[in-house]
Amino acid sequence: MIVTEPQSVELPTPYGAMRTHVIRPVASGRYPAILFYSEIFQITAPIRRTAAVIAGHGYVVLMPEVYHEFETAGTVLAYDQAGSDRGNRWKYEKELASYDADTRALIDHVKGREDCSGTVGALGICLGGHLSFRAAMEPEVLGTVCFYGTDIAQGSLGKGKHDDSLERAAEIRGELLMIWGRQDPHIPLEARRIILARLDELNLKFAWHEVNGAHAFMRDEGPRYDPELALLLYAEALGFFRRTLR
Repeated sequence: MIVTEPQSVELPTPYGAMRTHVIRPVASGRYPAILFYSEIFQITAPIRRTAAVIAGHGYVVLMPEVYHEFETAGTVLAYDQAGSDRGNRWKYEKELASYDADTRALIDHVKGREDCSGTVGALGICLGGHLSFRAAMEPEVLGTVCFYGTDIAQGSLGKGKHDDSLERAAEIRGELLMIWGRQDPHIPLEARRIILARLDELNLKFAWHEVNGAHAFMRDEGPRYDPELALLLYAEALGFFRRTLR
């Protein structure tokens, strides 16, 4: 399907307005919504391209600027050391409750959109993989794809580096698709095993894929991009959303 150029809306949250970028099919209709959480660099060109791929299969894709408390609306951090340092700084200065409030604001917005069917899924990459994992705890979210979500095993997301994501995983009622790179230094084998053990303990509905890729292997910019893996996993994610959201 042909998709629109990204449109932006300002969503109110208890922690300030959050600019959210929306890509949807040009064809009129009502589509499932996917909350798409970005890396620490916010809404970069690779994130927009990923959103367009997903939207082109019949979804309204919403991309929030998760650092809205700290950065001017529209800010995109560079894929360099300075951008990484800044993004990681905000990741650990943002209140955990603010991350969750952002998700509620997105879901409330989706409920009022005439182009949304009312069905909600979530997708996230890196930091966003953790945020989509937390979004899965919301009762409206039926299917969630997490690409190499950081800080889950360590419980270190947010201010104070003390989150409750694994503890609250018991609240997940939808289905999960968890995808990891075996050569990812940010989520080593022992961290992945902690997460897997918890999901098994809770008997959640999930699929688990580990592939031979480094961190950011889905990002179509930079030396770690693996196009073959990316195409395979786009297909996996889209099949998952067709089954869980339609």
